[in-house]
Amino acid sequence: QEEGQEDSVKLMTVHAAKGLEFKSVFIVGMEENLFPSGLSTNTREELEEERRLFYVAVTRAEKKLTITHAATRYKYGSLDYCEPSRFLEELPQNLLEMVGYHRSKSSAWEEKVVYQQPKISRPEPVKTAYVHAVSSGFNPAPPERLSAGMAIEHQKFGYGKIVSLEGQNDGRMATIDFDKAGQKKLLLKFAKLSIVQN
Repeated sequence: QEEGQEDSVKLMTVHAAKGLEFKSVFIVGMEENLFPSGLSTNTREELEEERRLFYVAVTRAEKKLTITHAATRYKYGSLDYCEPSRFLEELPQNLLEMVGYHRSKSSAWEEKVVYQQPKISRPEPVKTAYVHAVSSGFNPAPPERLSAGMAIEHQKFGYGKIVSLEGQNDGRMATIDFDKAGQKKLLLKFAKLSIVQN
């Protein structure tokens, strides 16, 4: 920010914001596995440290605090449904003004159930820990070469078959049934799929 420039935005981590105050503060990404971090929920001490950081973030606001969380995120080319952070439940509900999807009459954060509906609409595969060893012939194909019915290999999810394709250009997506990872919806721009020759 240049001196004398009043209309500007400062972007910083919560750690960097300690000791500072601003008229308006935006806290983004308030989702499980982001805040608190998925790496910080193993012990009570780690979770408490994340909770203290959230308190620091909230108390940086002098007049207005805006907290956001996403319904879905693309991670490694896969569309994931997000759950609002557990810390949101700890905020005084009478001080909140809810804006966004499917406002609930009961709990302010009840919309997380709505966000998960697409995930519940089909049986989920049993989650097992496995690591896919990429084949020596792995060679990502250009998205335009892919079509429904093709057998493919993904670096993370392993082998599968393309069920359907939708969208165009950079927004083209594939629904794929993976042998071990179940059904996934991937953005082809980032998915890096190798065609498996029968």
